Formats: sequence, structure tokens, C-alpha cells
Amino acid sequence: MTRVKKAVHALKNRRNTLRQAKGFRFRRSNTERAANEALMHAGAYAFAHRRDKKGVFRRLWNVKINAALRQIDASYSYSKFMGAAKKKGLALDRKSLAYLAESKPEAFKKVVDKVVAAPAR
Repeated sequence: MTRVKKAVHALKNRRNTLRQAKGFRFRRSNTERAANEALMHAGAYAFAHRRDKKGVFRRLWNVKINAALRQIDASYSYSKFMGAAKKKGLALDRKSLAYLAESKPEAFKKVVDKVVAAPAR
């Protein structure tokens, strides 16, 4: 019989790998090699998608701001507004502008009037 030198640790690693792979489909949930491979891919996707999520939210904020601008005046657009806001030195970021546009439209309208009304420098 072959000698096993790392039995306790090997069993612990195997148990942890299979616990992490619980809920995976088919062989990936109950064989160590397939589970390990699946976990490596899952970790890589999770790492990449944590960064992708930031872009997804930024696009969502842009859509919310643009929709609120169109409700105020159909001739307003997101790109023109953001360009004017940058020239004015508006300190609000897209996340807070989107929050204002969605939750407090009257405050957002005041911000828009401030940015669009007076001529830019």
C-alpha cells in the first residue's frame, strides 16, 4: 500500500474545495479536479466582473441623467449638459446627479438651470 504523508491536510483541502463548489452543476460539484478547475474560472470571472460592474453603473447613471434632462426639455442632451457642467466646474459627480434626477427632480432641475442658463466662460 502506498504511503500517504499529507492525509489530514489533503482531506481538508479537498473538503474545502468541494464546499466552495457546492451548487455547481454535474461533475464540477463532486469531483475534486473538476471542482478546482471550475473554482479557478469562477474566481477569474469574479475578479474581472467586479471591474465591469463599475462601467455598468456608470452607463446606468448616464441613462438616468439623460432621461431626466429630456423630461425637463427635449432639446437637452446628456453630452451637452455634461460638457457645460464641466466648463462651469460643477462639483457633482454622475452618481449624485443620477440620484438627484431620480429621487429629487426639483433639485435636479435647479442644477440644470444653473448649468445651462448662464453662458459658459
